Amino acid sequence: MRHHRLLTCAIAIATAIAAPGALAQAKKDSIVMAMTLEPNGLDPTTSAAAAIGEVVHYNVFETLVKIREDGTVAPLLAESWTVSPDVRTFTFKLRPGVKFQNGEPFTSETVRFAFERAADAKSTNKDKANFTVIERIDTPDPQTVAIRLKAPNPDFLFHLGLSTAIIVEPKSAATNATQPVGTGPYRLENWVKGSSLTLVKWDGYRAPAGIRMNKVTWRFISDPAAQVASLLSGDVDAFPRVSAARSLAQFRADPRFVVMTGGSRAKTILAINNRKKPLDDVRVRRAIAAAIDRKAVVEGAADGFGVPIGSHYVPGALGYVDTTGVNPFDPAKARALLAEAGVKTPLELSLKLPPPPYARQGGEVIAAQLAKVGIVAKIENVEWAQWLSGVYTNKNYDLTIIAHVEPLDLGNYAKTDYYWNYESPKFRELFERISSTVNESERARLLGDAQRLIAEDSVHAFLYAPQWITVANAKVKGLWKDMPISANDLSALSWE
Repeated sequence: MRHHRLLTCAIAIATAIAAPGALAQAKKDSIVMAMTLEPNGLDPTTSAAAAIGEVVHYNVFETLVKIREDGTVAPLLAESWTVSPDVRTFTFKLRPGVKFQNGEPFTSETVRFAFERAADAKSTNKDKANFTVIERIDTPDPQTVAIRLKAPNPDFLFHLGLSTAIIVEPKSAATNATQPVGTGPYRLENWVKGSSLTLVKWDGYRAPAGIRMNKVTWRFISDPAAQVASLLSGDVDAFPRVSAARSLAQFRADPRFVVMTGGSRAKTILAINNRKKPLDDVRVRRAIAAAIDRKAVVEGAADGFGVPIGSHYVPGALGYVDTTGVNPFDPAKARALLAEAGVKTPLELSLKLPPPPYARQGGEVIAAQLAKVGIVAKIENVEWAQWLSGVYTNKNYDLTIIAHVEPLDLGNYAKTDYYWNYESPKFRELFERISSTVNESERARLLGDAQRLIAEDSVHAFLYAPQWITVANAKVKGLWKDMPISANDLSALSWE
């Protein structure tokens, strides 16, 4: 009996000693991520906020295809596809046995519903134009969908991998902004507005064995100093697109962390309301561009992590041409252009800045530069919801700073109702030719023409393509280094 008591006691002691290690090991199926901006909803088909896709794209909601880190397209809800020789018909074989998180089946009819909803006259999908180009959708059986376009579109497959092309379930589509229902590996567990959001592994996912994180908590931290502190304290395990450029030496010297600097397709611009007087005069817009030293803006707004651009296009993309020489930094020319346009200085303009540090820091630099040529940029810091409603929706602004993170978004300049109010029949005709041109070399030439046109029209003061920084616990694996789209593929994450 005494021997039995001693053995029981020994086991208890051993268990107590082992418990901390066991608990630590158990925690490796969860991760705390962070992001600068909190999404204003969770349905990427209803709002322009990129933060929505950063949380739900590929995680809660899925698309027919997946865009990989290198920008190539891979199967997702579609197992395979064929493209007709005229690049107008895309026929997809859908993955069988897929269900939505409310138990409803995923079929070709669901695809039809999602895309017709996106193209509907009442749709607020920011990429609505990607769906209005569809001539018809055929569904010969539940696992086959054939999409016929009005004209050839070599970028169509890529468009179908964007967050705006998620497949939504008809019964739950109306409430996806607060109660998202998708086919992805994660479901929403909790959202504490202003603080955090938690996703948990969905038990009904078709391939649960490949999902190694059972729980992902997102924290929303906008202040750069607080972002750095959250990582150093261990409160956050990974921070994609972190504003920690000034602390990188500290993180690189600490073996607990890994630092990744990657390319993006983002374009940071000083957006100009082209319909507001005197901004409707191209000479005034050119004066604004000439007053800005892009290199100084990159240093001030992005701590040097950016490449100057002269148009709405980035190095490395098909057909890129260097247009930084179209409107170079030239304060004397800026003053002359204002005088030529009959503008009396000082010219007062509003400069509305959303919360990201690149906008707030860059705004200070640009306001100081504009002041030197007689333009008084009156800075107004606004919250993200205010920017979306006031600037993006109601176009109530003169100038604003924003990073357009979407790839292949030159088509926004063909939209007459887009928030910057650019009106150019010449550009619309050119973009139609780009969209329907299959030959890659010819397409590249036309893309170059488009870049030059919006640079010459000085639609905006084009600033720089940012280089995104990710700082993470060195044991976190699967994070993207380069980011062709604003997404965080949580299914790829694991602990070493």
